[in-house]
Amino acid sequence: MAKDTVFNEIYASEQPALRALIDTSANPPEKDMLVEGPVVSIDKSSVFIDLQPFGTGIIYGREFNNARDIIKKINIGDLVKAKVVDTNNEEGYIELSLKEAKQALIWSEAEKAIKGKTPIEITVKEANKGGLILEWQGIAGFLPASQLKPEHYPRVEDSDKDKILKELKKLVGTKLTVTMISALPKEGKLIFSEKDGTSEERKEMVGKYVVGDELDTTVAGIVDFGVFLKVEDGLEGLVHISEIDWGLVEDPRALFKIGDKVKAKIIEIKEGKISLSIKALKENPWKEFEATIKKGDIIKGVVIKFNKHGALVSIKEGVAGLVHNSLFGGEDKLRQNLELGKTYNFQITLFEPKEHRMTLAFLEDKKA
Repeated sequence: MAKDTVFNEIYASEQPALRALIDTSANPPEKDMLVEGPVVSIDKSSVFIDLQPFGTGIIYGREFNNARDIIKKINIGDLVKAKVVDTNNEEGYIELSLKEAKQALIWSEAEKAIKGKTPIEITVKEANKGGLILEWQGIAGFLPASQLKPEHYPRVEDSDKDKILKELKKLVGTKLTVTMISALPKEGKLIFSEKDGTSEERKEMVGKYVVGDELDTTVAGIVDFGVFLKVEDGLEGLVHISEIDWGLVEDPRALFKIGDKVKAKIIEIKEGKISLSIKALKENPWKEFEATIKKGDIIKGVVIKFNKHGALVSIKEGVAGLVHNSLFGGEDKLRQNLELGKTYNFQITLFEPKEHRMTLAFLEDKKA
């Protein structure tokens, strides 16, 4: 069998993206880099890939199990592409992931689809009061109701939300031809439109606005990663969750409901899409501390959230710093020392108010 036969079948549509993504220079592989090489051995739990002159790559353990569907189609001699997970494990191999490489390629294809305004036929999976839930290559997507074509737009009396949902549910299971208008890899989300994104009418609508405009809008859709606001009939803007408030926002649904009137500011207009901010119209709480605290100061703060990096500590609504896990020797030990909702003394180790960045060190036995 020819070297590329199997893998080309798997990634036939992704070859241009591969050539753009893979670093073919003589630099040694680094973590998260996409690499390629021929398969030299396959056994029941491992795949070995020749990455000379830098050594041998291995796909095993969880990565092997996660990629079984792909591995079944691979033979010795096939050229495969994978993502580096570890550059030098205990046995001296370069650990690789096929699934992660696949995901990187999918997001690359998404960006291409956005730039090329490529029509995509997708079956509607679910509906909510703000729009339709779609899925493309395993990635969740959202189609706001305002981005539906006129024949699919739910027109009901008094904009009754329950009636809108009832009409939208009628589209579940049907196939729609849409275009991708936004990709949010960090949130694992895609935004779609059924409308012609290149129409002169849309360009004319968006052209009426400039960055800095303050708008009176209506909440048209609420998703995990933000809120869609209706700017005018047929035109919406997205407020990303990070632009809702200066304080920590974990669930936009707890703050808004469909139909709420909201004032927002345009912070970006790009490729026919409007990005909005609600917090930009509120006082920036970081300014209060620009001249009053500095690196080395000892302050009181309350633990408001744990994440994979450590603990978020608030010194005022909207102003929070990170206490990193590494200062405790790991996440478990951090959680043994700090409790959610408790106030402690911390020392500032980094303070950059203009960038809204602060890191802190816990002062033991100084609980306030």
